[in-house]
Amino acid sequence: MTVAEKKARIRPGRRWVILAIGVIAQAAASAFIYGVPFLVPTLRDTLGLSLAQVGVYVAAPTVGLLCTLIAWGAAADRWGERVVMASGLAVAGLDIAALVAVTHRAPHPPTPLLLALLVVGGAGGASVNAASGRMVMGWFPPTERGMAMGIRQTAQPLGVGLAGLSLPTLAHHLGAFPAMVAPGGLCLLSAVGVTAFAPDPPRAPRRPGEARPRSPYRSWLLPRVHAASALLVVPQFAVSAFTVEYLVHQRHWGTAAAGAFAAAMQLAGAAGRIGSGAWSDRVGSRLRPMRQLAVAAALVLLVFALGDVLTAHWLAWVAPAALAVGAVVSVADNGLGYAVTAEIAGPSWSGRALGTQNTGQNVFAALAPVTLGSIIGGSGYAVGFAVAAIAPLIAIGVTPVRTEPPPRW
Repeated sequence: MTVAEKKARIRPGRRWVILAIGVIAQAAASAFIYGVPFLVPTLRDTLGLSLAQVGVYVAAPTVGLLCTLIAWGAAADRWGERVVMASGLAVAGLDIAALVAVTHRAPHPPTPLLLALLVVGGAGGASVNAASGRMVMGWFPPTERGMAMGIRQTAQPLGVGLAGLSLPTLAHHLGAFPAMVAPGGLCLLSAVGVTAFAPDPPRAPRRPGEARPRSPYRSWLLPRVHAASALLVVPQFAVSAFTVEYLVHQRHWGTAAAGAFAAAMQLAGAAGRIGSGAWSDRVGSRLRPMRQLAVAAALVLLVFALGDVLTAHWLAWVAPAALAVGAVVSVADNGLGYAVTAEIAGPSWSGRALGTQNTGQNVFAALAPVTLGSIIGGSGYAVGFAVAAIAPLIAIGVTPVRTEPPPRW
């Protein structure tokens, strides 16, 4: 039986159930990995930490993620997506349970132990980043992959949103780390859901004596995709990291109004990821829309920079409007980069390729706010966002549109 025949035996609606499980699993992992910032006020009050010290706690899960993404991807290539996702989520859930138990027994446990547990939890959650994208690629045909990957990419903001809604309240009543019982429980439930309802997509068996698939990194095609995707993280974090701060302190908005504006733009950004994926399905290319979005991101950042220096009162809307558009445009390419990475790599290498893709993006995500914050602090928002526009401008040239191949699988 061929791979196509095996896929045809699965009910058409089943792949959407598998996608939903993957989204929930990714949201659960994201709620933990990116949820620690919501515990900062409670951590500072209970442990007496400085901002620099608490920053180490915030970074610890991301360190675990970055150190293991490629390894989890290689495991998915070899043993399949389901076992990788389920085992990683189980590790994260049990690790969070240990974190809760340790902090429940001792109000001030040793810092190295807490950091180690946070790193291990982030490493477990990293399994979903590579494997869930690979699972989507395996179950969806090329005509639906862009939209499916766009839906999958909404999982991270969904997880962060859930963390934002639940963790501050739970931390107030239970304490900082005991509040993590919520994402920990969701990770364990997701592990069960993946095991029960998310089978691996069928793979073509290797014939006896057949050579192992060649590495897709023998050419510059995938490295260029990785580089372009990493560069396009810069406008995303320029907008997301500084929107509320800018509106409150530069435009004198109320905190609640600025927060509501940012939340609404997060929802619009999630819709933008799905829309760009559907667009790529329609035109039969991931990289052409990705390059056009790079052009749009550069223009938005430059329009914001111009709006920041305009002094006429009747032009005060330009900078906020640029932020609103930027919140959609700057994230719309995420699913496209993932989809084309997996399509170029093929089923034998997609896990490792997606792990590499995610590693590069997370490195730039960690560096962008710090770098731009320093520039903005010294020279102002107009200069900072103008400098940020350099990244998507470079991405326009780096994106390998002319050499984009048709999907392999």
